[in-house]
Formats: sequence, C-alpha cells, structure tokens
Amino acid sequence: MSADPGETPAGTAGAGTADLTLDAKAAAADVPPELVAQSFGQYLRASWLRIRSGNSGILPVVLAIVIVAVVFEIITPEHAFLRPSNLVYIFGLSTVYMILAIAETVVLLLAEVDLSVGAVALIGGVIAFKLVQQPGPDWPWWAAVLAALAICGAIGALQGALVALLRIPSFVVTLGGFLVFSGVLIIIIGGADSSVNLDTSVPNQNFIYDMVQGLIAPFVGWIILAVVVVAAGTAMWLRSAARRRRGLVAPPLGLTVIRIALIAIVGAAVVIICSVNRGSTLKSVTGVPWDIPIVLVVLGVWTLVLQRTRFGRYMYAIGGNPEAARRAGVSLPSIRIWAFALCSATAALGGILLGSFFFGEYSTNTADPGQLVLYTVAAAVIGGVSLFGGRGKAIHGVLGGLLIGGIAYGVSLLNLGSLSTPLQYILPGGVLLVAVLIDVLSRRGSVTGV
Repeated sequence: MSADPGETPAGTAGAGTADLTLDAKAAAADVPPELVAQSFGQYLRASWLRIRSGNSGILPVVLAIVIVAVVFEIITPEHAFLRPSNLVYIFGLSTVYMILAIAETVVLLLAEVDLSVGAVALIGGVIAFKLVQQPGPDWPWWAAVLAALAICGAIGALQGALVALLRIPSFVVTLGGFLVFSGVLIIIIGGADSSVNLDTSVPNQNFIYDMVQGLIAPFVGWIILAVVVVAAGTAMWLRSAARRRRGLVAPPLGLTVIRIALIAIVGAAVVIICSVNRGSTLKSVTGVPWDIPIVLVVLGVWTLVLQRTRFGRYMYAIGGNPEAARRAGVSLPSIRIWAFALCSATAALGGILLGSFFFGEYSTNTADPGQLVLYTVAAAVIGGVSLFGGRGKAIHGVLGGLLIGGIAYGVSLLNLGSLSTPLQYILPGGVLLVAVLIDVLSRRGSVTGV
C-alpha cells in the first residue's frame, strides 16, 4: 500500500522538522546576542542560548580566574595572593603570556598552530636589545623595536608560505622552526653562557626597560583612564546610534551603558590597586606599570582587526570552513601567510616585554623558548580559543595569559620547595585538558543541539 502524501512514513515521523529545529538552534547560538536582541532581557535570553549550545565565550576562563584567586588567597601564607604588590607583579609576569597568546590566537583561528612562537619571540627581544647597545649599533629604541617586529614578521611569513603554498602541516613547519630558531637564539646572544643587557643610565635603552618596569604616576593614570572610558563609551554609543539610523539591528541601550560602566569600574580598580604603595618605608613605589596600557593597545588593535576588518572576517571564514571560503573567493594562501607573519611580529613585541620584565637582561638561563610555547598555546586555548579554528577573540588570549601567570605566581608563593616547578606545569596542564574538553563537548553540542 502506498503511503498517503499527507502522512510521514513510519520511522521518520518528524525527522525533517526536528532537523530544521536543531539547525535553527545551532544557527541562533552562533549569532552574537546583540544582533538578535532588542531589549536587555532578550539579550540575556540569547546569551543563555549560546551558553547552552556550547558557545560560552569568556565565561569559563573568568570563572577559572576567580576560583584561582580565591583558592590561592586562602592557601598562601598570610593570605598574600591578592595584595596590591602581588597583583601588579602577576600582571607583569602574565604580560608576555598575554601578548604571545594573542599572537597564537591569530593562527589558531585558521585551525593551524605555531610552535615556534616562543623562540621567535625571544629572537625579537634579543634583536631589539642588541640594536640599542652603546657602544654598538646604537639605534633609536623605536627603530630597534620596529626592526625586531619586521624581522620576526618575515620569519613568520616564511613559515606561513611553507604551510600555505607547499601544504606542509603547520605543526611540522613550526616545530622545525622552533628547533632552528632556538639554536639561532643562542648564536645571537653570543653563546651558551652569554647574555645581553640594557644600560638604564642610557635614556635610549631605558625606554625599552620601562616597557614593563616603568611606572605612570597615579594622577596621570586617572587621566588616561578617563580618556579611555570617554573614547570607548563614545565609540560604542555612536556605533549603536549609527546602526539604528540605518535601520540595522543594534545592541540594547542598557547593554551599551553596562559595558561602559564595566570599563570604568575595572579601570578604576586597576588604577586604585596600582596607586597603593608597593615599596618600603624607605622607598615609595606607586603608579600604573607601562605594560598595562601596552597590553590594552595590543588588545584593542587585534580586536579591531579580527572583528571589524575584511581580513578578520576571512580568517574566521577559513577557520570555520576553508572550502566554503575558497569558493567565496577568499585567497587562502595569502591570508595564511599574513596570519603567520602577524603572529610572529606580535610575538616579537612579547619577547621585548619579556626582556624588560627580566630587568633588561636576556640570557640562556632565563630565556626558555620551550616553556614559552607551552604556556602560550595553553593560555590561548584555556582562554577560549578553539583548536579546531573559527572561534576565539583577542580578549581570550589576554584572560588565558592572566590565568597562567596567576597560577605560576600562586604556586611560587606556597614555598613548596622542589614541588614548585612541577606544579607550575601540572596545574596549567590540568586546566588545559579541561579547556579542550569543554571545547570538544561544546562543538559536539552545537552540532547535535544537546
């Protein structure tokens, strides 16, 4: 007997409708809430849908940072973890991980990986240090920094070309690069037991030293904060107003106000913490470290590049579905080459900041490219960047780097002796496994709708 055209065959009842429903839910979960919400309540509901569908954004890493802070505050001697002096030190320690994690995010978005990022970063830092030496090249500090970024960018472009044009897996190319550039690093420094230092009495060299060690006076910090809040708030408000005038969907006004308020509150907390005297009774140490605005500038630039430019949209498209991106006319080789080049150039800045954190010294004892690349990839993935491509933002690298730095310094405060070093690898490794598990389960959930 033939089935009635109006009936669904047994065993397939509702199958088409169910699939369409799941597809709709998955599609809705991938759309930013501000693009579908007309009120703050709708925004919260859309955000909850994204979280249930596996796209939890920065929520897991923020919760992890809070848990790490609370736990270490409880278990460290004299409950010292959250002291202003320690918080400022943790940010300085985390600075290099933040910058390198942002750099790694650029290639992870393409579903690639750069294992040479630690060695390339150190080469960039040593080059900048070498070029400002007096006697020696005596380059202006800004020219030395630009030269380091350009050289490392060229290294990244070369690796990207091997990946994009010759189709060699990025894992293999950058692993080889890690080994090669680790050896080159020793040659540039001057040998297995050599070092290169900055002379802080020379103003030109002191500029690089102050990138991490320098301080901004508290009142200047308040002025900078006011400028940042006004500029960011004005930009967000005008952008929302412009979208509404064009008849486009815009974030709810309440959400824009809350975002501006959060920027002001977090910024004020940072300035207040940095304004507390972190020195002794004999020497007062107050002020906002220069590395904080440097990280914010890098974060802002990469956020704009990834979220507001065609290049950024192409990167997400390639990471999500390279074949679809190719058919849409995107040049996959050029985007990949540029991504690796920009990753290495950004890493070079992180390497320069690392030398400043080491009080203006590079040596083969302190410069460990292996540890850097392990922490870098871990920070990016822990922060929320997917190893499978197409998902992640610059802010994820910043938060992941801060978490890695917090764990490393928290363990050192426990005074565990020989156990300190192993735990500085074990704890981030455990968090990394949890982050990857969340990423895998969230992608599985976004496909199945469960």
